[in-house]
Amino acid sequence: MSGLVLKLAPKERVLINGAVIENGDRRGRLSIMTPDANILRLRDAIHPEEATTPVRRVCYAAQLVLSGDSDPDQAKMSLLRRIEELSQVFTDPDSRKALAQATEALVADHPYKCLKALRTLLPREERILALRPQ
Repeated sequence: MSGLVLKLAPKERVLINGAVIENGDRRGRLSIMTPDANILRLRDAIHPEEATTPVRRVCYAAQLVLSGDSDPDQAKMSLLRRIEELSQVFTDPDSRKALAQATEALVADHPYKCLKALRTLLPREERILALRPQ
């Protein structure tokens, strides 16, 4: 029997299906046996005040679906529109692939996979914004 194995650092927190779980004082492992469980390492979470760029805002919206703080059905159309808007800016093949993966995951009701695909755009967005004249 296989599943997702999370290796946690001491005191690391993880969100699993809406519940925050904190590891103890030593490294630990959790085996998640439920398929399609919604899991987010809190160290990877985008906080509301950090959602200051277009990609970060879309990631944050996907994260809210993943955490259970946003209704998936209501958020889906908004997220699809936002992903389409990003596709107008990110026109290179790698970005297009990531956006296509995010769209497919969203349509298939896999918010984690959607967020994972969108997060790959964060370094590219940072580079683009760093080149922008002030």
